[in-house]
Amino acid sequence: MTTALLISVNVGLPRDVELGGEVKQTAIFKEPVPGRVKIADHHVAGDRQADQVSHAGIHKAVYAYAREDLDFWAAELGRDVEDGFVGENLTIAGYDVSHAVVGERWRLGSVEFEVAQPRIPCWKLGVRAGDRTMTRRFEQALRPGAYLRVVREGEVGAGDELHVLSRPDHGFTVFDGSRIYHRDRDEAQTLLGIEELAPPLKNWARKRLGLLEPAEA
Repeated sequence: MTTALLISVNVGLPRDVELGGEVKQTAIFKEPVPGRVKIADHHVAGDRQADQVSHAGIHKAVYAYAREDLDFWAAELGRDVEDGFVGENLTIAGYDVSHAVVGERWRLGSVEFEVAQPRIPCWKLGVRAGDRTMTRRFEQALRPGAYLRVVREGEVGAGDELHVLSRPDHGFTVFDGSRIYHRDRDEAQTLLGIEELAPPLKNWARKRLGLLEPAEA
């Protein structure tokens, strides 16, 4: 069995970009950093999100993506794709991050994580890729990666092994969450039955099912 490894820890700070004649901010441009990196207070040291509502907080503390999925994008785009390309904090090789079970717990270095939800892409992916079609292509590919909660703080670094400590019996994956959100919306009810799933997707499901007023979401 292939050992799953953390091959890169990537961080970035907000920067101005131009989109449609407007100046906006994004921190999707992340680069690998050497050595041991502290993870505490629901973020990676040296990293910050421009949009603290959509891309930060307890349920989106850290974003993980598989190197194998980055290789898929390299082939799709016909170019080299570096670690951190989709704005991930943790680039992992040897583990199918996009099929991680929601609620499963990992240990990397001295940090314990819990899988919270899939990535729902926005315009920033297009800016990062220099390709305005990238956001839509990311949705269609159903390779979302995983947002993680921090259960126990500590340090991580390239070369750390990924250990899956536990996995819920429901078997619902971040791929499933992405699939329902982007394609099979008639299955929205399913999201409400996954206890460990982060609130944003559950609120989306409630709105779709008419159980939540838009102002409450």
